[in-house]
Amino acid sequence: MSEQNWLRRLSKAKDDRWIGGVCGGLGEHTPVPSWTWRVIFSILFFCFGTGLLIYILLWLFMPKETAGADHHE
Repeated sequence: MSEQNWLRRLSKAKDDRWIGGVCGGLGEHTPVPSWTWRVIFSILFFCFGTGLLIYILLWLFMPKETAGADHHE
């Protein structure tokens, strides 16, 4: 899978979500599990203050998952 296709398919998760589905979507489209993304954003928030800003930007600009999306290619 090329990087361009990965970025094109990146979307928020419908099922694996706590707040906005951003970490769940990242977990579905990368080899890194969603809980790890949550830890990364938490560390960035508490140590540098940027985690919340990055999360909000991703929440605003990541598209919602489409009904017919196939994640297991």
